[in-house]
Amino acid sequence: MQIRRDYSQPLFGNRRRNRVNRQFVFIYLLVMGGILGYVWWQLPRLQLAALDAIGLAPTATPFASWYAQQGFDFYARGDVENASRMFEQAVLQQPSDINYLYEYGRTLLDLDRDPDPSNGRPRSDVEIALEIGDRAIEAAPNDPRGYALKSKALFWDGQASQAIPVAQQGLERAPNYSQLHAVLAWSYATISRFQLGLQWGSSAVEADPMNPDAHRAFAYTLISVGQREEAIQELNAAIAINPNLTGPYFELALQFRSLNMLEEAIATYDAILRLEPRNARAMFRLCETYFSAGEASQAEGYCQDAIEQNPDPVTLARSYRQLGMVNYGRRNYEGAIENFARCEELGSTEIQCYYLRGLAHYYLARPGNGNCELAWQYLNRSAELVQSLPGSESIQDDITLGLNLTIQTCPQFSGQVVATIAPTEIPPTPIGFGN
Repeated sequence: MQIRRDYSQPLFGNRRRNRVNRQFVFIYLLVMGGILGYVWWQLPRLQLAALDAIGLAPTATPFASWYAQQGFDFYARGDVENASRMFEQAVLQQPSDINYLYEYGRTLLDLDRDPDPSNGRPRSDVEIALEIGDRAIEAAPNDPRGYALKSKALFWDGQASQAIPVAQQGLERAPNYSQLHAVLAWSYATISRFQLGLQWGSSAVEADPMNPDAHRAFAYTLISVGQREEAIQELNAAIAINPNLTGPYFELALQFRSLNMLEEAIATYDAILRLEPRNARAMFRLCETYFSAGEASQAEGYCQDAIEQNPDPVTLARSYRQLGMVNYGRRNYEGAIENFARCEELGSTEIQCYYLRGLAHYYLARPGNGNCELAWQYLNRSAELVQSLPGSESIQDDITLGLNLTIQTCPQFSGQVVATIAPTEIPPTPIGFGN
C-alpha cells in the first residue's frame, strides 16, 4: 500500500500554527483585560473627563492648602472678610491643623464683628476666636500660636486679666514670640500696670519689628501714659508694614481726633474709604469728626451714607445717634426724635439717644400735645442712665435743667421736685484707643 503525501506542506505545520494562534489569543486577552481593568479602576476620573468635555462636570473640591493660600492672598490685599472665609474652609477640611486654626482665628479678631443673626452670625467673631484658640492649644500644646490667639481673643473680649496668664503659658514655649509680648502689653496697660505694659510693648517691637500688632500694642501703651505723638509714630509703622489693613488707620485717626487734629483725622478716614469704599464704620467716624469740626452738612451726609450701608447693629445704632445729634444741633427736633428712636430700637444705651430726645420733646412741648409726657419720661430715664457714666457732669446739668424747664412749661408736672443726680467719679487715666 502506497501512502500519498503532500510535500507542499511542512511536516507538523498545523501544530505550529495552532500554537501561534493560541499565543496570540492569550496576549490579546491579556491586553484587553488590562485595558478593561484600567478603565474600571479609572472609571470615576474618565467619567469626569467625559462630563467635562461636554461642560457638565461638577466643580472639584479644592484642598485645604488651596483655601489657605487664597486666604493669605486676600489678607495681603486687606480683604480680611474673604480671607477669614477661606481660612474657615481650610479649617473645615483640616480641623486640627494649627496653621489653619491660627490664621482663621487671627482674621476673626481683625474683623471683630458683633453678633448679627440676620446675617447668620449669632455669635461675635471674638467668641468664635476664643473657641478656635482653645482648639489650637489642644491640637498643638507646644506651639505658642494657640496661646497667642486665645490670649488676644480674651483681651479683645474685655478680659485683660484672664489674657495675661494664657500669654505667659505661651511664653514658656517661646519666650521671644512677639505676638505674646504684644498681648501682654495690651493687657497690662488695660489693668493700669502701665510700666509693665510699656516694657512688653517695647520688647514686642524689638522681637519682631515687622509685626504690625507689636507696633499697635506699643502704641496702646504709649497712649495710656499720654504719649500720643509717639503712639502716632508706632501706628504709622504698623500701617507701613501692611498698608491694606484698616485697623491701624482707625486707631491713628482716633489719636488725631484726641489731639484735635481734625484735618489729619479726616484724611485718615478718607484713606480707609479708598481701601474699602463701603466701610460704614469709616463713614460714621467721618460724620462724628465733621460734627466736631462744626460742618453739620458734611456730617449729616456721612451719617446717612453709613446707615445706607446697613452695617452691623452697633455701628447702625451709633450712626442713628450721631445723625440725631446733627439734627438736634440744627434745631430739627422732629428729625432728631426720629433718629434717636431708631437708636433706642436697636438696643443702644448711649445717653444721647435718651437725654437729647427728652430735650427735643421739651422744645416741641405744648400743653396737651403729648411732648410734655415724653420729655418727662426720657429725661428721667436718662437721669438713671447717666449715673453710671464717668465724667458726665455737663450732661447731668443738661438733664436737670430740662426737667426743671418741663416742670415750668407743662402744668401736669408742676410741683414736682427734681432729685439731685450724683456725679460718677472719673476713672484714672482712661485709655483713648478704639475703632
